Amino acid sequence: MKTPSNSTEVDFILLGLFSHTYAHLFLLSSVLVIFTTSLMGNTLMILLICREPRLHTPMYFLLSQLSFMDMMLVSTIVPKMAANYLMNTRSISPAGCGSQIFLFLTLAGGECFLLAAMSYDRYVAICYPLRYHVLMSPKLCAYLTVGSWLLGAADGLMQAGTILSFPFCQSRTINHFFCEAPSLVRLACADTRVFEFFMYICCILMLLIPLSLVLASYSLILVAVLRMRSSAARKKAFATCSSHLAVVGLFYGAIIFIYMRPKSHQPGKSDKVVSAFYTIFTPVLNPLIYSVRNKEVKGALRKWLKTV
Repeated sequence: MKTPSNSTEVDFILLGLFSHTYAHLFLLSSVLVIFTTSLMGNTLMILLICREPRLHTPMYFLLSQLSFMDMMLVSTIVPKMAANYLMNTRSISPAGCGSQIFLFLTLAGGECFLLAAMSYDRYVAICYPLRYHVLMSPKLCAYLTVGSWLLGAADGLMQAGTILSFPFCQSRTINHFFCEAPSLVRLACADTRVFEFFMYICCILMLLIPLSLVLASYSLILVAVLRMRSSAARKKAFATCSSHLAVVGLFYGAIIFIYMRPKSHQPGKSDKVVSAFYTIFTPVLNPLIYSVRNKEVKGALRKWLKTV
């Protein structure tokens, strides 16, 4: 019979993503390279947006917030995972576990709403170009940004606090490389049905509603683009929107796969790979996607390099 243990005294055990083999050591090295590249790429994106006057627009202001969230997200996960591997330890304290849950949900939830705000920005820019600076005023951008952060933080605070209040069974081993809410719920010795229902409601609010807004915005954009007479304008609109949709598809798809499944689902290696995708790989893809296909960002980078 499983007996609860004091959730404030005993550390959790993270099984991690890699084992101690040469192949997995190479994979960890690759992850650290990706982590460093992500920090450098997102930092560079923020600096370019701050330095270049031509990038002082609503679109790039929201993009700078996305880069900042990505920097924090990857920094919440990778350093602890790498430290555990290199020090040959797997433990994480309840406080550290709660901090990971709170920060991850704050950043991931905030990014969901921020991506919806960015899709609305593109909708206004393409469908109402003459009224763009009126409809996307600095005040509205500030509201959208602060709202994204606050909604994400509220979700993270409620879920982290509730999960850590559960009694946990003798097995405190988490089959993951970081403390993720669904993994901890499976270890609880309490009846978690009410909390699971609450988690599904949060998923609808934090994932499906923003995703619906994104899809609605880009559907309207597609209709507007197909009506454009200028092939150059259509090409520019498709290039911009396709990069945004790539980010949205990668991020939302992976998170929905993990969070909108029943507790009875037994986690496996595929879950870790999917989680690694939106916690490690997506943050490095965002600056690449938004810069490689963006002439204004590339122009700002060339201008900055000439002055260095």
